[in-house]
Amino acid sequence: MTVTIIGIGLIGGSMALAMREKGFASRIIGVDANKEHLQKALSLGLVDEVMDWEPALDQADLVIIAIPVNAVGEIILPLLNRIQHQVLMDVGSTKQAVCELVRSHPMHKRFVATHPMWGTEYSGPEAAVRGAFANKAVVICNKEESHPGAIEMVENMYRAIGMHLLYMDAMAHDLHAAYVSHISHITSFALANTVLEKEREDQAIFELASGGFESTVRLAKSNPAMWVPIFMQNKENILDVLNEHISQLRKFKSCLEKENYEYLKELIENANKIKRIIK
Repeated sequence: MTVTIIGIGLIGGSMALAMREKGFASRIIGVDANKEHLQKALSLGLVDEVMDWEPALDQADLVIIAIPVNAVGEIILPLLNRIQHQVLMDVGSTKQAVCELVRSHPMHKRFVATHPMWGTEYSGPEAAVRGAFANKAVVICNKEESHPGAIEMVENMYRAIGMHLLYMDAMAHDLHAAYVSHISHITSFALANTVLEKEREDQAIFELASGGFESTVRLAKSNPAMWVPIFMQNKENILDVLNEHISQLRKFKSCLEKENYEYLKELIENANKIKRIIK
């Protein structure tokens, strides 16, 4: 099978590695607006060849869009205008906007909206990770709006690279993603800014940062070119989550101000319940 990947960064590059390793793709074509990324992807063996999106689409069986969510909106309709037998899918972190955009297109059934629930704070072809998707979840959204054959191809690909499948309405996906993914990034960005503002000694941060701080602030290294569009597209859900998060922070602040350490203990014990879900 020939697979074209538009966007050879962290996700696109990792998917290329996984599909080649599992034998799902016999030929991988890379498309990227960044020419340095294309050359790096070739040198790393992520793709077999690189070309512009039109011939890359024409030669593909499956086309994977792995670019920032705002850029997906710019390219997806031109892709659907040209598509024939191919299956088109995206891997973006927001789903409602893209599903609404393609819904009225005559070829919309060749498109499958997906979100593999994996990522790191790094970007670019060098960030590609082998075995990244094994035993991770992928969400397939609005399954009923896609052709059964298109769904089957995408399901087969994700199963081949070791993912388990979840199905969700696009609106529900964006709400849940705000709670379990997007708020984590905002919190990490805010914490990093807090430390950088209050701790002026870079060496002190480096030497004193413990494992807890490092893991909490890790996501602050994420690429703004990816995350600003996500926050823009999922603004309403993220604002709802932020309001609740700020409310929780105020509770901790109030406990310290009023020396209410019994309630502080209750808040922490309540938070400990997450251990039932995350080991």
